[in-house]
Amino acid sequence: MFQVGDKVVYPMHGAGVIEAIEEQEVLGRRMRYYVMRLPINDMKVMLPCDHSQHAGLREVISEPALNHMLDVLRARQSLMSKNWNHRYRSNMEKIKSGNILELAEVVRNLAQREREKGLSTGERKMLDNARQILLSEIVLAKDLELDQANRFLDQALAQ
Repeated sequence: MFQVGDKVVYPMHGAGVIEAIEEQEVLGRRMRYYVMRLPINDMKVMLPCDHSQHAGLREVISEPALNHMLDVLRARQSLMSKNWNHRYRSNMEKIKSGNILELAEVVRNLAQREREKGLSTGERKMLDNARQILLSEIVLAKDLELDQANRFLDQALAQ
């Protein structure tokens, strides 16, 4: 169970801080909710406490894990399917997994592909979304402002 003040990641939405744990009635059922504030876009998200594990809610990565994620960002592009549909589905599964290393792999591969060949509109949108999720976790893990996290990510991808 998470506590108020914990820094957590909600896959497909990004990292945030639990601001409150509230009890609310929805469709005649009283449930407890984590109330999260996401630093990017200053968005508020409510997630039922009972469903948090199923939803993939996890703690923000530690410094050693962040260094491992940087290694993934700096590595060469991994083999991706030439078929756009297969590649898109594979990348979407990695993003939904909530695994920061798989998310970093998607950002790295799509960023490299964009530089080399360009991206379709769908993949460009996917890269932007994956990058925002990754940035939100970097912001909280390293206690940075968004522009600093952007520079940090760009430097890692350029190496």
